Parts: sequence; structure tokens; C-alpha cells
Amino acid sequence: MTQGRGLSRREFVALASAAAAATAVGCRGQKAMTERKEVTTNDLVELSATDALAKLRKGEVTAERYAAALLERCQQGKALNAFITLPQERVLEAARAADRFRTSGGKLGPLHGLPIPVKDSVNTKDMPTTGGTPALRHFQPKEDAPIVRALVAAGAIILGKTNLHELSFGWTSNNLAFGAVHNPYDVRRIPGGSSGGTAVAVAARMAPLGVAEDTEGSIRVPAAMCGIAGLRPTTTRYVSTGVVPITPLFDQVGPHARTVGDLALFDSVATGDWSSLPATELKGTKLGVARGYWFSDLDSEVERVANDALRKLQAAGAELVEAEVPGLARLIDLTTLPIELHDARYALKKYLEENEAKVTVDQLIAEASADIRRDFRDLLPGGKFFVEDAKYKAACDVHLPKLKQTYKEYFAKTGVAAIVFPATMIPPALIGEDVEATIRGKKVAFETAVARNIAPGSTAGLPGLVLPAGMTAGGLPIALEFDGPEGSDRSLLGLGLSVERVLGALPEPRFQR
Repeated sequence: MTQGRGLSRREFVALASAAAAATAVGCRGQKAMTERKEVTTNDLVELSATDALAKLRKGEVTAERYAAALLERCQQGKALNAFITLPQERVLEAARAADRFRTSGGKLGPLHGLPIPVKDSVNTKDMPTTGGTPALRHFQPKEDAPIVRALVAAGAIILGKTNLHELSFGWTSNNLAFGAVHNPYDVRRIPGGSSGGTAVAVAARMAPLGVAEDTEGSIRVPAAMCGIAGLRPTTTRYVSTGVVPITPLFDQVGPHARTVGDLALFDSVATGDWSSLPATELKGTKLGVARGYWFSDLDSEVERVANDALRKLQAAGAELVEAEVPGLARLIDLTTLPIELHDARYALKKYLEENEAKVTVDQLIAEASADIRRDFRDLLPGGKFFVEDAKYKAACDVHLPKLKQTYKEYFAKTGVAAIVFPATMIPPALIGEDVEATIRGKKVAFETAVARNIAPGSTAGLPGLVLPAGMTAGGLPIALEFDGPEGSDRSLLGLGLSVERVLGALPEPRFQR
């Protein structure tokens, strides 16, 4: 197998893809005008971010026309409830300003004119940041979060603020305050959470690229359940302050997109790393498979799709290395929830104070939806989720370092580029069925079914890339996750470029518009 073409610095900065270069020949004067008129709204919303930016940069499509097309799709998919805030006229005015800047000969940023939806837990100074909870319904921070500043500085337009699981405290995006977010592949089902709105916006062609955030699966679960790509970068790779928190040890912003190339574009903007990104040669690449942990007790359709995808990767030359991560389940039990449940109230209190939200954490919880009030009440002394200081200290100082060292030794011993596994144990569940899941006739706690597989990587701070693997017989998306060594984000994206060529994209969801 020959090595596939990667994404070069030229593609990211100049955004001159092969297709755009081909159509550029002779596209001047009246012919260019004719081609611009012939581009349909459906054509525009199907574009990747990279391809849309190429057209915007060349003037083949105006930023206003492109923004209008995305806003039209947002209206068509309004019943999916992907957005909490969608300031249409403001977006169009920003797009018109982008067009004026381009025609005046201004130096264009790498995201010039691209509308990007932002999870409504990420601070924006021009729009409210609700965290999906009633007490913050009108809270407007004084400053953008660093990730938002980076995107805007690169020329992006903030499309709106997306719906989420309230306070990011769950995996369904069934928000009782702002309404449930619906999966575009089956509107009766969850899109995953907590970044469900961003994932739905990207999957439903409301935008090609969006901002999500992940503490324990909140990028990866929605990406998996909505059939798109998602990257949770190595913890601290992107600055994640200015975000409604759970724990600073795990919280990490990151992108949703429909292509790995767009994830890589986001990564370059966020980090300033514009180095060439070659696609990894799959032939001879080792991928770790730990069936004892990640493949046990799967839904039968998840297992079928995942194993079919692994066979495709093998046929493309990848080498599967069967090896378990020693003591993984115990280390996760000792770290993930003890740290998150201990930190949640403290981190939220600090966020409210630092951002001058003018509401206390107790007031915020008192106004929260019933499910969130219950969960936060259980974090207090005497509650079932209360974590004593000694247990928390052991989690941070003993067990978390042990987990990270165990992963480091695993990667060194096996030589694998990434560990591969199904992102969740189940397909998207029906809205409201969030207490138990039934897997092959057995009742399984819902949090186990959605979070068992994704918890280890984010707890250890590893980069995790989610890619569509296929569909169930009933037409629901199933995904694989690839977790690489700490700091291997660019290499993981290079691997993803090749993997997505082998596995392919899923068909567009046919939600009722």
C-alpha cells in the first residue's frame, strides 16, 4: 500500500486543495460569476471546513452566502434543539464584514469567514454562557475563553452557542432546562453528551467544525453517537480556562468535525503548529487491542461493527497487537470518579467567582434542574458521591501517577501507535432511558455502558480520536476510538487521515426538516 497524501502547511494556510486548484483555472470574470450562482445551499453545507475556506478565500463563495446557507440548515434542523443561542443577524453582519475585509485586500486568517458553533459552557463575551443551567441563562462573561479568542483571531465567526447536558454533568444532553438535544440519525434518541449540541450541529450540516469540551467523554461520546469525528487532545494541549468546569485535572476543550483534516486544522489554530501532517502508512502500523477491558460485554451490533472495522484496518496493512493494560479497571475505579466528584463543587465555585457571575454555587444548584440538584446534593458530606479528602489525595498523588506510568509502559512495551476500541458499549439510547441499558438481555448501568470505554484515556490525559466505524442494522452510528501516547496528537491525527480513508464517512442523517 502506498502512503496516502497528508495535509501540508500549504493546505492549511493557503487552503488550496486540489479540487479548488483545478476549478481555479479559467475561473475569472463572467465564468466565475456564473459558477458562484450555480452553487446550491446543499452544496455549501456539505463542504468540509477546509474546502469551504478554500472557496471563501478565492471569492468563489462569499462569507455572507455561506453563513446564510448554514443558518438556513440550522432553521431546517431547529427541532433537533442543537442551539441555545443563535444570533442570525449578528452572524450575517460578521460575514458581510469578512467579505469587505477580503475585497479590501486584507491579510486573511486561516479561518477567515468560517462560522463555528461553540458549546455553551465555553465563555463568549458577545453571547451568554449558560452552562445549560437556569441560573446562568443571562450570564455574559467579560472575556472570551482563550480557545474562542484563538479562533476569532484566525478569522472565525462564532455561529452560536450549542445545547449541552446541564453543567456538562452527564452523557445524554437530555437537558431539562433548555430541552433535550435529538440525534439526527433518529430523533427519538440521544446524541450523547455532554457536548451533544455541537455534535448535532456538525452531523446535521449546520456547520463543518465546532467547539466541544471533554472531562470524561463529552467530546467523544457525542462524536461517536452522531457519526462524526472528534478529538480530545492531550490534556492541557489547548488552554481550557474560561469554561464551566468539573475538574481542572481532566477538563479539555477540543473539536468536532466531519473530517480528520478539519480536526487537524483546528489543532493548528489552537496550538500554532502548522507543520506538515503526513498520513500515516497503515502497513506495519501497530494498533493495540485489549479485549479483556474494552471489548467485553458489548452490544452485539457494536461488537459486529467494531470487528468489521478492525478487519478493514488489518486488510489495509495494520497489525493488531493483542495486549491488556495491566490493572486498568482498578486504577480507573480509584481515580476517575473520586477526582471528578471531589472537584466539581470547588471548581464550579471558583469559576463563578473568577468570572463575576454574581451567583453562588449554592444558588446555582438550587435553581438547577431536578436531576442536577440531586447529583450535586449527593456530592456533599453524607451523600452517596461524597469523596473524603484522604481518598482524593490518594487518587491524585498515588493512583493517577500509577495509571499514567502504566500507559507509558504499555506503549513502550507493545510499540503500538494507538489503542483501538469501540467508543461506547451501546448505540445511541432512547431519550429518557438513561438509568439502565440492556445489553444481550443483561441490565447494565447506563454510565457504565457509555463511559467505561472512554474513561481511561481522559483520566490518563491521553489524546483520543473518535472516527465513525459503521452503522447498526437499524441505521445508528458506531465509532472506534484511537488513544495514543501522551503528546502524540499530531501523529494520532496522521493515523486518522489514513483510517478515515479505509473506514469511510457515514451517510448524511435524514432527519425530518
